[in-house]
Amino acid sequence: MNLADVWFVIIAVFWTGFFVLEGFDFGVGALHAVIGRSETERRTAINTIAPFWDGNEVWLVVGTAAIFAAFPAWYATWLSALYLGVLILLIALITRGIALEWRGRGRGHSWRGAWSVGLSVGSVVAPLVIGMALGALLAGLPINSDGAFTGNVSDMFSGFSVWTGLTLVALCLFHGATFLAIRTTDDLRQRATRWSVTLGIVALVMVAVFAVWTSLMAQPGWPSYVLLAAALLAIVAALLVARRSEKGAFTSTAIAIAATVGSLFASLFPDVLVSSTTAEYSLTVAGSASSEYALTVMTIVAAVFFPLVLIYQGYTYIVFRKRVGGSPMPAERIVEPDLSGQGE
Repeated sequence: MNLADVWFVIIAVFWTGFFVLEGFDFGVGALHAVIGRSETERRTAINTIAPFWDGNEVWLVVGTAAIFAAFPAWYATWLSALYLGVLILLIALITRGIALEWRGRGRGHSWRGAWSVGLSVGSVVAPLVIGMALGALLAGLPINSDGAFTGNVSDMFSGFSVWTGLTLVALCLFHGATFLAIRTTDDLRQRATRWSVTLGIVALVMVAVFAVWTSLMAQPGWPSYVLLAAALLAIVAALLVARRSEKGAFTSTAIAIAATVGSLFASLFPDVLVSSTTAEYSLTVAGSASSEYALTVMTIVAAVFFPLVLIYQGYTYIVFRKRVGGSPMPAERIVEPDLSGQGE
């Protein structure tokens, strides 16, 4: 395995890590106003992700930057096709971030309600757009012999790319519900568990269709089949243990979302972007990679800093591992959210 292949695997790990970590953030953000029936419960749901969400989004930046540095041709062609998608994604992420910070800083139900809508919509749109972008890599985009994108905005909306986006949204909702179950107490905890079962059934159907579609379209090798099977088994396991082991269910949803994203990259290799014009124009790992020197420097930097990032993020999750309880304070008196992440 050469350095170009290694960096393809590293990029796959970055994007997989992003969906595993930011996936439950997206899920909680989308579900906070549905599972939380009172202002106190909604605030509690938001507080479960308050210590983590901004750090988890760094994985998206790193994953995109790694493509830019390791495979500039891939980055240039892919992003050329996704101008509208990137714009929508940025609006969704900005709206979501502002909602998380500002929702509790004003008085009145209208203020909190408006920002709740922004948080919910942004938390659904973001994984949908990213999922569609990843699905487009495998479904194919019109590319000419020079590796340049020759299509238009509509090429992003293929059947497979849209289904991939919807599948990842379903997995994020499932993942978020199981996260709420391990981080909250009382009625909110029980309600999150019930929702996780319903969302798990939806996710199982979505991933099953995704697995069949991927197999028929890409005819991938055995690694992809193994990952797709692991995703389906992990969802089934999460459903079986949801009411008995909340941590077991959350671990299973993490495996399911990781295996699903991983299967996309496994099915794609040795290409990095399939050409719908003709297979001969597809961008490959070897043909899109940076120079050997650039990849060597990047490998050294990653070997030093990646473990440090994992240690830091792992420590963060240990510090904020306690459940977050609801406040007895009436909703009308709640102005500032409790962002400590600790139980009350």
